[in-house]
Amino acid sequence: MNDQVRNQVRYQVGAQVMVQVIAQVWAQVWAQVWEQVVVQVRAQVKDQVEVQVKDQVKDQVWEQVWDQVWVQVRDQVRSEYK
Repeated sequence: MNDQVRNQVRYQVGAQVMVQVIAQVWAQVWAQVWEQVVVQVRAQVKDQVEVQVKDQVKDQVWEQVWDQVWVQVRDQVRSEYK
């Protein structure tokens, strides 16, 4: 095999190997970055939703309890002063 053919084969094989290595490394890095982003976004969304739901439920429950207690106290006071 002459030097020109050998160099061309070496260059083509080297280029193919480089492309494959870069693709594999890129895929691994991208997968890790994507996983980290997904984990962070999921945690932030969970925290925000949890706070909003907790606040809404707390407000609704408090309002219902207050309404019930108010009605009972009002009725009891009215019955005592009749």
